[in-house]
Amino acid sequence: MKIRRLQSAIRTQHSINQMTGKLKTFAKLKTGKFLLLQMALMLGAMPIVSHAFDKKIQKPSASNSLSQQNYAKNNNFQQVKYKSSNRKIHQRIRAHKATPYFDAYDGSGPLRLASAKALVINQLTGEIVFAKNTDLTTPIASVTKLMTAMVMLDAHLAMDELLVISDEDVDYLKGTRSRLGVGSPLTRGELLQLALMASENRAAAALGRNYPGGIRAFVRAMNIKAQMLGMNASHFVDSSGLDSNNVSTAEDLAKMVNAAYQYPEIRQVSTMPSQAITLYGRSSALNFVNTNSLVRGSDWTIGLSKTGFINEAGRCLVMQAEISGQPMIIVLLDSEGKQSRIGDANRIRKWIEHNDATSLGVNVNG
Repeated sequence: MKIRRLQSAIRTQHSINQMTGKLKTFAKLKTGKFLLLQMALMLGAMPIVSHAFDKKIQKPSASNSLSQQNYAKNNNFQQVKYKSSNRKIHQRIRAHKATPYFDAYDGSGPLRLASAKALVINQLTGEIVFAKNTDLTTPIASVTKLMTAMVMLDAHLAMDELLVISDEDVDYLKGTRSRLGVGSPLTRGELLQLALMASENRAAAALGRNYPGGIRAFVRAMNIKAQMLGMNASHFVDSSGLDSNNVSTAEDLAKMVNAAYQYPEIRQVSTMPSQAITLYGRSSALNFVNTNSLVRGSDWTIGLSKTGFINEAGRCLVMQAEISGQPMIIVLLDSEGKQSRIGDANRIRKWIEHNDATSLGVNVNG
């Protein structure tokens, strides 16, 4: 009896041990699965957390976001593409930085000019009123035509002689256009007027080509004239200024402007606001205007004017003008913007008018 009870107890204990083992195994399996489940969830959540973290970094603050929305609304600006919007923003910044001082200048502050080289001289006294990079050699574009005019007038050729625009006068170097068609006959006087007033390249080319000895003799005479005027840093290679090898300095050009001012014909035709000319074969006249908009205005007293432009030279302007009762020679070279040379001339005028012109001396530099 006791033996049976002992055997029963042993079997019961064995069953209990088996059950306990199974429970432990089950618990281990459950724990393993739980851990695996936890790891899977963590691994799956990492991209989501990383994405949320990145978004948190990139997301602007509420105030910045509101400022951008107000900027877009106030400037009629839609940020459709990042590159496009970024480009527009930079354009606005550049425009804003380039204009505030110049637009508001009344002459009371220091004179700052957009032109890379500039010189203002009192023509009566020879005093340097303003100077900026005056000794740097640079291409001068159509300012060359002032020398063309002087050399042609020095030859005392008939001004009423008819000259014909030829294919040799066409600009094959820069490809500039002209309203003077090949075969058009004009007088030498008309060519002079169009070369100086409207900066017609074919007119200047025709003047050089019809010089005694041709264009080579004409260019040689231009360089001899420059040496006579003390323009030692200047060199000329054509009569129009289209070639960038026509070079000079602001100092030399002030001498050239002063010399050109001594020619009544140059003073007259370079300051005409416009001129209507009837070309051969046309029933109506063509109106040519002065390339210097200041001449076409009414609030300047200008005695001589010439503009110039090619890419290598930038925008150029030389003038003789009366400011505060004083005759001034103004040389502006290598200005980038289309209106910056005109703006510089106006700023020079305001500066001189605001100050005592007789007190501005060589110590004033830009």
